[in-house]
Order: sequence, then structure tokens, then C-alpha cells
Amino acid sequence: MEFGTGARDEAFRAEARAWLAERLPAGAGRREWERELGAAGWIGLGWSEDGYGNRTASLTQQVAWAEEYARADAPARSGHIGEKLLAPTLIAHGTPEQKARFLPPVARGEELWCQGYSEPGAGSDLAGVRTAAVREGDTYRVTGQKIWTSLAHEADWCFVLARTRPGSVRHHGLSFLLVPMDQPGRVEVRPIRQLTGTSEFNEVFFDGAEARAEHLVGAEGDGWRVAMSLLGFERGVSTLAQQIGFARELGTVIRTAVATGAADDPVVRDRLVDQWAQLRAMRWNALRTLGSSEAEAPGAPSVAKLLWGRWHQRLGELAMEVRGAGAAVGPADWSPKEPYRIDDLQHLFLFGRADTVYGGSDEIQRTIIAERVLGLPKEPRG
Repeated sequence: MEFGTGARDEAFRAEARAWLAERLPAGAGRREWERELGAAGWIGLGWSEDGYGNRTASLTQQVAWAEEYARADAPARSGHIGEKLLAPTLIAHGTPEQKARFLPPVARGEELWCQGYSEPGAGSDLAGVRTAAVREGDTYRVTGQKIWTSLAHEADWCFVLARTRPGSVRHHGLSFLLVPMDQPGRVEVRPIRQLTGTSEFNEVFFDGAEARAEHLVGAEGDGWRVAMSLLGFERGVSTLAQQIGFARELGTVIRTAVATGAADDPVVRDRLVDQWAQLRAMRWNALRTLGSSEAEAPGAPSVAKLLWGRWHQRLGELAMEVRGAGAAVGPADWSPKEPYRIDDLQHLFLFGRADTVYGGSDEIQRTIIAERVLGLPKEPRG
């Protein structure tokens, strides 16, 4: 398998690098930055269709953009859920009217989305969804609770997996609905404060929230197939950009180890080298998967998640170890106005505790590989 780049790819990379260097915001808000990206056509590079205000790019060019974005240490995206998850799903399963309504605002960075999948009793086991949607004429009424909903506090819309067939169980009777978030009294968002002190995740409560029948994606009761298709889009080119961020964090840990003298310990040095080697292996695995038919294999996303989840968690643990006792102390410029502040390495460690849980727990990923790739008997489910 070859995953090489040509002159056109390198020209595309140079254009991306120059644009980012010129336009990176200085204190601009997240929504303003999304609109800036959209106005320049950088949103939707990987869509299989154009005509929505977005540029089109080859796979190698998408990789170039993702890598340059990460290298520039550009702001965390608030529109990636609409761009990377909703849009490919609509392109695959949506009606022409749904594409025309929802894709242009995503490409312009004007409408933000969140994902209404996980529930208190249905996280990694997504088939246990209990949120219900009842059809009333041209409208569905959605009632239930979602949790760990990333960026729901900023989102304009939520794609919701809900049970539309009363009495149905597991993956039967589910539907995929597009629900507007601006419904006071019917949609409530409660941020969840994390160990890091931030609140990217939220609880979302639907109390008879309205979703128009024309915003049902796929057929009623076909939501499981649509939802699984969406999860297949979740890990791809972005994995390579993620690894650039990982490399930056690893570099910080190595420099810290040298500064504290922890690198003088041969065991610590061995662990640092091991982290570096595993990160290189993850990169080659990602390139091999993207450049071959393995990208469509059911176990490919699960393998990638297993590789990086535990690796990143170990990196956070190693970061605290090389810091020594200082790892338990807050910043020197602590202020009573900000009683809870942590630095980047402390954030790496604390947020990393969730790496093997969110996006599908390690147990679920191993089950997918066992059942769908190796053909082993399915686990009994109550």
C-alpha cells in the first residue's frame, strides 16, 4: 500500500499553512472562527458532494489540512460534529431536501450540532436507548434524557436516536431525528463539571420537544442502521491530526522529564521511548487503514480507538510521574478568584481518565472486534 503525496498535495498543504498563519484568530470566539473557516471553504473537505460552499479535496489533501491545522495549534473546533458526523450521514441517507436545508449552514459555520446518543442507562450499550418520540401529524414529540452530550450548550441542533415504536427492544424500533435545540421549556441543557474544571459535556432533557417529520433521516424504525453508519464516519482523517496533538504532548512530557531529572532514570527513559514508538506505530496504522479497503472494515475504528485510548491515558500518568510532587500543586499564580486551575499536563492526566470510556469503551471495542471481525459467539445480553 502506498500513501504518498504529489505536487498538488504539497501545494494544497502550503496554501493551508499560509492561510492559517495569516488568519488564526487572536481571541476570536468559537462561532466567529467557524464562520471564518466556512467563508474560506475549509469546512466539508471530505464530503463526497460539493456545491454547498465548501471546497473538495482528495484524501491526501484532507490529511494535509488536518495536519497543518493541528501543527498551527489552531482552536478546538465547535463545528466538527456537524461537519464530520452529521454531514456524511445526510449525504449517505438524507433526502435532497434535507441536504439542501442542513449542509450549507454547516459548510458556512453558521449552525452547530451535538449528538444525542448516550443516556444514563445506554452509554456504550447504545441499543438500550429509552428516549421516546411519538408522531403527532407532521411532528414528533421527543421525551427523554441524553448525557455526555459534547458541546450541547453551544449547539443549534441535535441529531437524536429515539425509540419510535412503543414496546420495541434493543436496536429495533429506533429512529434518527433532527431536533432544534432552541425550544425553551422543552429542551434543557445542564453542563457537567468535570475533574478538569471545564464543562464540555452536558446533560440534555427533552420534554415533548418538537422534531418535524420531514427531519426524520431514513425510514421510521431504521435509526439503528443510520446511527451505526454515522459512527463509521467518526474516526478517519482526524485521527492523524489527533496524533500531532499527541506528539506535542509527548514532547512536553519529555522536556519536563529532562528538566526534573526524571529522564536520568533508565526505566523512565525506556517508557518515554516506548510511548514514542507506539505513537509512530499508530500513525502508520492510520495511514495503512486510510489508504486501503480496510477503512471499511468493521473492526478498523475499534482497533484505532483501543490503540490511542490507553496510550494517551498512560501518557498522562507518565506526565505526573516525571513532574514528581509538583504534579499535585496548582499554578504559582493561583488566585482566590479562580480557586480551581490546572496546567496542561494536569489536564492531560485528569481528562485522560476518560480516554478508555468515551467514544465507546475499551470493553465495547473489544466486543466489536471479537464478534464482527473474529466471528466469536456473541456475549449474552439481558
